Order: sequence, then C-alpha cells, then structure tokens
Amino acid sequence: MENIDFVVIGAGWAGLAAAKARRQLHPEESLAILDSAATAGGTWAAHRLYPGLKSNNMLGTYEYPDFPMDPEVFGVQPGEHIPGPVVHKYLTKYAEKFGIYDQIRFEHQVESAEHQDEGGWIITVRDVKADTEVKLVAKRLVVATGLTSEAFLPDFEGQEQFGAPLFHGKDFLKHADTLGTAKSVTVFGGTKTAWDLVYQYAIKGIEVNWVIRETGHGPVWMAPPYVTPLKKWLEKLVHTRMLTWFSPCSWGDADGYVSTRSWYHGSAIGRALVNQFWNILGSDVIALNQFDAHPETAKLKPWSQAFFVASGLSILNYPTNFFDLVKDGTVKVHIADINGLSERKVHLSDGTELETDLLCCSTGWKHVPPIKFLPEGIADDLGIPHTPSATSFPPQSLVDEIDKEILDKFPRLKDQPVQNTKYEPLLDNKGVSSKDALTPSTALTPYNLYHFMAPPSAKFLETRDLAFAGILMNITVSTIAHAQSLWISAYFDDKLAGLPSADSVEGVAKFQREAVLHSRFCKWRYPAGYGHKYPDFVFDAVPYLDLLLTDMGLNKYRKGGGMAAEATDPYGPQDYRGLVDEWKEKHPEARGPHRLQPAPPPNPELNPPTEDTTSATILTPLRTTAPTLRLLAPPLDPAQPAVGAARRRPQARLAAERLGRAAGGPPAAQPGRRPGGGHA
Repeated sequence: MENIDFVVIGAGWAGLAAAKARRQLHPEESLAILDSAATAGGTWAAHRLYPGLKSNNMLGTYEYPDFPMDPEVFGVQPGEHIPGPVVHKYLTKYAEKFGIYDQIRFEHQVESAEHQDEGGWIITVRDVKADTEVKLVAKRLVVATGLTSEAFLPDFEGQEQFGAPLFHGKDFLKHADTLGTAKSVTVFGGTKTAWDLVYQYAIKGIEVNWVIRETGHGPVWMAPPYVTPLKKWLEKLVHTRMLTWFSPCSWGDADGYVSTRSWYHGSAIGRALVNQFWNILGSDVIALNQFDAHPETAKLKPWSQAFFVASGLSILNYPTNFFDLVKDGTVKVHIADINGLSERKVHLSDGTELETDLLCCSTGWKHVPPIKFLPEGIADDLGIPHTPSATSFPPQSLVDEIDKEILDKFPRLKDQPVQNTKYEPLLDNKGVSSKDALTPSTALTPYNLYHFMAPPSAKFLETRDLAFAGILMNITVSTIAHAQSLWISAYFDDKLAGLPSADSVEGVAKFQREAVLHSRFCKWRYPAGYGHKYPDFVFDAVPYLDLLLTDMGLNKYRKGGGMAAEATDPYGPQDYRGLVDEWKEKHPEARGPHRLQPAPPPNPELNPPTEDTTSATILTPLRTTAPTLRLLAPPLDPAQPAVGAARRRPQARLAAERLGRAAGGPPAAQPGRRPGGGHA
C-alpha cells in the first residue's frame, strides 16, 4: 500500500486551501488530494456548472486572501457577480499557482477510511476510470467533502409512468438541452437553485410552473446585492464588525468586545435595539423586492424572520428583473405539495394538474460525509452525524446544561419562531418517498466538532490525525477556508496553545463542552436554516475568524486604522493576506518552499474606502446615548501595538463619534471638546 503523509478528500474551496497550507508549511511531506470528479472545484467543478450559474458574491469577496481574482485575468469587473466557469477556472489556477494541482487524483472516489490504533488511516479508494480498488495509508487526513456533495432526490408516486426527464438541480447541466426543446417545465423547491432554474427556463420564453411546498419552509430569502436606501453592498454589511454585535453568538466574545455584546443581548434596551436592527433589515429587503406589488410575487415573500435565517440568505444575481417574469405570467407560482405523477403530468395537493415536459427538483442534500468511517461505532468519537443511541455523545445532561446557558445569555432565542403551522418533512407528504438509507429526514445527531473542525474526543486529541474542513454554510467561504487551513495544520502540529492534552480529564471535558456549545447554539440561533444539523451562519463570520486567529496567536484586529476603523470598516479577504507568513514569524521552525510576497496595496476599485455612513441607514433609528457608545470602544489587545494604552482614550472617543454619526445622532460629548469636533 502507498504511504502518504497528508491526504485531503475533496478538491473544492476548503480542500484546496488545506492542501496548499500544508504544502507551504511542510514541503517535505507527501501529499494527495482525492476527488470523485474529473475536474477541480467541488461545487464549482465543470460537471456542476449549469447554465447561468453565478456566485452570490461579487468580485472582491469570493477569493482566497493570498490569490486575488485579477479582473484582467478572469474577465470579471467590479460590481459583477462571478460566472460559474470563472470560479472553476480561478480554483484551478489557484491549485496550479501553489503547486498542488498535480497532487489531485481525479475520479478517485473514497469509499471508506479506517482508523488505526497506532494512528493514521487506511483509505479505500475506487479509481473510477480504471474501475479498480486502491488502498492508501494516510498519516493525516482532512475531510473536505462539504455539505453539498450528494444530492437528495425523492421518489414520487407514479414516476414510472411519468415519461419525461426528472432530475435534481445538481444535474441541470446534463439536461441543458431542454432549454431549447421544452415548452413547459415544472420546478419543485424554494431554494436558490430553484430560483436559478426558474429564471433560466423563463428567460427562454418557456412556461414555468414553480411548485413550493405548502408544508415546507417556503421560499428562500432573496436580497438585492445592495440594500438600504443608500444602496450599501450587503456583503460589506455582513462583515462590518459593528454590525456583527447585533447577532447573538456563542463564539462572539472571541472578538474581544465582551461588554458591548453583553449589553446588546443581556439588557432590555440592548435587545430592543437588536430587534429593531433585524426588523429594519428584513423590512428593507421585502420593500426593495416589492413582493406585495403583485399577487404572484407575494407568494415569494419569505415565511421566516430575517433574524433566524443563516446561509438561506441569497442574492438576486440575475442580469434582468426576476420578478417581471412572475408578473407577466411566464412563471406561475403554486403553493402546494406534489401528490404524485402520471404521464407528463404533476398532480398537486390542491387538485391542480400540471402538464409538463420535465420535473426538476431542488430538494436538498445529504449532509453526512459520503465516506464510511471504520471501525464501526467510531462516529461518536469523530463528532459527525450518526443514528443516536442512549450512549451517544453528548449526554443529555450536558445538552440540557448548555441549552440553559445559551438561553440565559441570549434571552431573545427563547422566543423561537413558528415558520409554518402546516410544516411536515418532505417524506411525510402523500405520494413522496425514498428508498435511500439516508435522507434529509433521517434522525441523526448534529455535527459536534471543536471549532467546527476537530473531533471532540480524547482519542483524536492524542493521535491528531483527522480534521474536517468546510463543514459549515456561510457566505464567507473563501476567507474561512483560508483560515481553517492554517488552523488545521497547526492542530496537526500541536501548535494550538489552548488545546488540552489527551490525558487531561478536565481539559478534555472543557474541549468537548465547547464543541457542543457551538453546535447547540447554531440550533437555537438559526432554526430557519440548518443550524440543527450543521454550522450555518452569516453575521457571525468575522467573530469566527477572530476565534481561529486567537487560537493561533495571530492578530485578529487587522484594519490598522485604530479602533474606529475596526468597528466600522468592513472586513474582506484582503484583510487576511499574509497569515501564513505571520504564522512562520511566530514559528520559525515552520518551513516552506518560499515566503509569500507582500500583499499588494488594496485596489480602490475593488475595495473602496468605507465611508462613516456604511451602516447609517440600518442604524438611523438607533439613537444611542453617549454611555452606550462608550461600550463600543474595543478592548486592549497586547498583540496590537498600534492600539496601546496610551492611545485608548482618543481612539475610544473617535469610535464613539463615528458610530454616533452612523446611528444618526450627535457624537458623544467629551470633556474639553465640543460635540461634533471629532475627525470624519
């Protein structure tokens, strides 16, 4: 059997980043990246690039920090969403640039991974092209298969007589010819993929019957790329530190603004401001989309509150107005369930029969890694979803204790939403079933990974030979993949000072407790998303990056403009350039083939300077008092010399004044200084 030092399963954003970081830090190690597809990219592999596919993100926010997406090379301009083929090309070029492309073994489907008592893994791989089985021995293993590798397509009563294409949105490319042959199509589901499919057929003049389950979660939240009357870039708002404080977060204290967060979520006044923030944000999106302007578009208004939505927040990234296709009748929206199929007909629960040339389903994914882990029963130690038992980790007593802690700290989460009184799982619908052993309805434990990467057991703290990358959903994919890749390498090298030794009972218990805390928090925080199954968040990405950088002893305050800039300037990939070099400076023994070149100066077109009014419209009603504003001053951090004790008071005043202007009120008065006398 071939012995390999470092094996990565998956060649998407997370897998490529993990391989690249390890190669930079340990060029002496052998490396292999295993992927079942014929090309790199994971979700963005060539076979998944259906017509019209684009990123939700616009240029400048969907790139690795150390590999900017050059407009001249990739042909995407500022303010544009990135076409699927460009994302695929970008990921391929990234792998080539950092010398890992040749280490990818395409069309290699991992079937099982068996842990060895002495450490390491025996990996059974099927070479798809050669149709042979291969076994590898991996010293360390990174599982980067993501959460959208395996599509779930249910069975419908009568589908044997349907006589027309029936497929999942993942396979739209295989059926792209129907864009030229179909006259009427049916799309089933309310996710972003469903919106994409509806749009692509409708702009061809094809009649679209769009079926959204009456007993489901309803249509996904769709926002314009620019929100508020000032038309602020939504991705910038999500990554503005000041605005992340409005999201209760169990790892939020990692950003160092403990008092600020405590005030917002622990006091009645603070919670009122938080509620107002989310109500304004949600109402603004609904108003901008003008859902209520037409009876058909009204059916697409989200059924859930904006506060409880995570990665279900998607972007209207279409070149023409989507809603015009609904208003002119090209798209007909049906809020009903599918009871069954017959010859080229879809039968709905309200009695409607739809004649159709195909049925395309956006019915979710199997979120469990598509790998059999051995020996049997190891899933509990791994912290991955499995069938629960009386002895499953975590014990119910720990779950109850942590739930109480979460709800005591964040009382807002006690008021859980009722999204749909008619809700029932898809497979409980009449006429819908599945022969699959694993479906989205299967009762499983959630992921319980330490900081969403490391198995929560003493066994794997001892061996340090397994980590998971990219097992989360958010819109900060590229930057989080970059930070996770360095964290994972540090974890394998036992360079994370905060982790306990495997023989410390108290330390392991604390380690496990934190894994469960973050898992349970996602369940309470994002019930309108997938938090009950896996990490799913949006406004909590910046504090999550803070958490990882703190673990590694790296500076999390990266704006360089003092406290005011930290609070108000949006974070982006460019702020995390140079992490590998920073790590090498702290750990001279970490070797690499070369030092990365210094990051180029920010491109003002791609990353325009943020005005003080970045969040003005969102916060206009929040006429915060001077004492409240003083809570917003960042704490001292020894790792940030530019924000030392001698500068604390002036910077705190500046932050308060800038935030005061953003909130629509006058700056806080300071002794010996007139209100309004601060710097812009």
